[in-house]
Amino acid sequence: MAKILEKEEAIRLRKLGKSYKEIRSILPVSKGSLSLWLRGYPLSPEQLRELRDWNAERIEHYRETRARQREAKLAIIYESQKEEILPLSQRELFIAGLFLYWGEGGKSDLFDQVTFSNTDPSMINFFLKWIEGSFGFPREKIKIRMHFYKDMDIEKETEYWADILKISKSQFYKPYIKEGNLASLSYKRGFGHGTCNVIVGNAMLGKKIMMSLKVVSNFSMGQ
Repeated sequence: MAKILEKEEAIRLRKLGKSYKEIRSILPVSKGSLSLWLRGYPLSPEQLRELRDWNAERIEHYRETRARQREAKLAIIYESQKEEILPLSQRELFIAGLFLYWGEGGKSDLFDQVTFSNTDPSMINFFLKWIEGSFGFPREKIKIRMHFYKDMDIEKETEYWADILKISKSQFYKPYIKEGNLASLSYKRGFGHGTCNVIVGNAMLGKKIMMSLKVVSNFSMGQ
């Protein structure tokens, strides 16, 4: 009797457009039993479309939920790392900046100037904080030369860098304009605002940095 009632209920649910999975979530029956009972009750094209739309909505909702969970987890990790890392001591700032310069800075044998280039404004700002905090070199005395593509809005991009670096536009040299267009690149590298080149014309500063790098290099080689 119970099986008959289950079969009748399964058929009723099927006629409402329910999928096998949905019916089994309601009735404690096997997939084999449903296949046998519902062979003569296929879903209509309209019911199939509604089911696909419903499944698509469920999947999208699931993805959004997972994305929010990931963001929440990353926010917790971020706050934990922020508490562990900051504030940086003067020594920590010096060492962090030294390694940044070792990887990304200019290496002139003449030691006549210090240069640093990047497309990431946050890296340029960190370099400037390093120069100011570790060597006492004021931001007002540095120079900037931008590299842009010819289809970029030069004035707008210059204002962008001047604002984000808190530097007067009078400290910017005439920019270098690259051949080709940014829009025509098959892939985009960087942050889309050109390459910022920081130039610090101070020979003593150059000597201090290069000799500091030599200390670190010798240490890495066990010398």
